[in-house]
Amino acid sequence: MSLHCRQLEDRDYAAWDAFVMAHPEGSFFHRAAWCGVIQSAFGHRPHFMLAERGGDICGVLPLVHIRSRLFGRNALVSTPFCVYGGPIGVDEAAVAALSDAATALMRQTGAQSCELRTIDRGLPMPGWQFAPPLYDTFRKTIPLDEDACLKSIPRKQRAVVRKGVELGLTSTIDRDWKRFFGLYAESVHNLGTPVFPSRYFRLLLDAFGEAAEILTVFDAGTPLCGVLSFRHKREILPYYAGGGTAARGKGGHDFMYWQVMRRAIALGLDGFDFGRSKRETGPHKFKSNWGFSPTPLGYRFLLRPGAVMPDTNPLSEKYQRKIELWKRLPLPVANALGPFIVRGLG
Repeated sequence: MSLHCRQLEDRDYAAWDAFVMAHPEGSFFHRAAWCGVIQSAFGHRPHFMLAERGGDICGVLPLVHIRSRLFGRNALVSTPFCVYGGPIGVDEAAVAALSDAATALMRQTGAQSCELRTIDRGLPMPGWQFAPPLYDTFRKTIPLDEDACLKSIPRKQRAVVRKGVELGLTSTIDRDWKRFFGLYAESVHNLGTPVFPSRYFRLLLDAFGEAAEILTVFDAGTPLCGVLSFRHKREILPYYAGGGTAARGKGGHDFMYWQVMRRAIALGLDGFDFGRSKRETGPHKFKSNWGFSPTPLGYRFLLRPGAVMPDTNPLSEKYQRKIELWKRLPLPVANALGPFIVRGLG
């Protein structure tokens, strides 16, 4: 049967997600709802491509066109603001067809590059080149027993978790995105990173329903830190996290991730995805200290003739100068300017 590619339509959402859920490499970031979330929150134009054979979906590729004058960026990305993406298909022919569709879309949109945030470096994609090694992902199976899970955490990190317990820290699970935004905004500002628009978190909760939730840690009723987690198949993904400076001295973040693990166990989820981190950074070391082994991510690029590999490493000198300047901005100013800047990063 012939195979052809076309863009996602409203009528395809259920079938698209069914394919993602059934495919072994279908990640949360392949879900169809990202199409509307990214367009509504950041104004970028989605080009979610699907491959069909005999009227059935046999492959998907969630692409988004990012254009930013501020950063001089004109790129297709799968999937922006996400750690995973890229084409998934039932066979190599489906993946090849989606790769060809991405190449054609580059010509149509005038994009200078196409970035596929693939996990598997073994996927054959002629003409595409791997990005320089920058990110690792951290995923593992956790015991579905609280005692066994706690004992699986390395001793030093387990002691910090117990410190939070002894201090009487508590946690709740709800959908209070406004409270979460305050914690998140303070945290990213301290890191020198532009903040997302607050409506982005509301859109995520609305779009993904029960698959998204916020866990907040409290100290005597005062919010210390919080995390927005996603659930996908048998995994939980604590994806966006933030907290004030008080959380550090009380082991708030360690207590928080332990509570996420307890939540996963209560739901019967034995997969814990700590997400990606840049090598040689504090978050990378933090996740390793929790007993997670880093796995390199095989991001790929296709460049137009004459284009150069985009510099997306925030540890580079040009980004470090901007980060230090951003940290000096008053928080209200950073919160006002951040959403206009972050949309060009993706």
